[in-house]
Amino acid sequence: MRSRILYVMAVNVLLSSVCMGFTDKGFQWWSSVEASTEIAKDWKATFQQEFRLGDAGGNFYYEHSGLMFTYSGLSKWLDVGAGFRLVYEKDDSGEWQRENRPNLDVTLKGGLFDCSVSSRNRIEYRDFEDKKDVWRYRNKFTVKLPFEVTSLKLKPYTADEIFITLNDDNIDRNRLYFGVILPLRKGVDADIYYMWQASRSSGEWKDIEVLGTGLKFEF
Repeated sequence: MRSRILYVMAVNVLLSSVCMGFTDKGFQWWSSVEASTEIAKDWKATFQQEFRLGDAGGNFYYEHSGLMFTYSGLSKWLDVGAGFRLVYEKDDSGEWQRENRPNLDVTLKGGLFDCSVSSRNRIEYRDFEDKKDVWRYRNKFTVKLPFEVTSLKLKPYTADEIFITLNDDNIDRNRLYFGVILPLRKGVDADIYYMWQASRSSGEWKDIEVLGTGLKFEF
């Protein structure tokens, strides 16, 4: 247990050093904490807090807090949920802007070649403070590999997520993830990942690279 905690601490220090020393403005560091608990039979509540640092880790530009309620009693291959996310993000002038983001989730779960797979379908309403509100669809397809790596029992996964703004029916963002889940103790996991994101803005595609760390608690 102690060695796993030291491993996570070392990764966080390494990521901080890399972020502060990286010269490419397209490099970012995202950090999150998530806690979930069963509130009734087949019902789960999940709270998440996330922070994002851009410009090679030197610019804190984004944070969100979110609460999601998920029901899994319909079928073993289906989860449905509803939630709300409060987002604060800096605009081009450096001012913080608020976004209210309610959302609905439908997640399909199953197996493929001994891998655990899921397809999360999300509809979210983006209520902006300073511009026109929009609806957005997101699909995140995740594959968890059926083996563990090293004595730390790292569990590899990969995922791809697309974003479609429904007002213009265009794919305007894509994220590709490669990561591992590190079990620290019962009900506590660390998520360490690399993510490449391409986003369309004013007809042009721009990409960033992200190193991410997260802690997940389940009570």
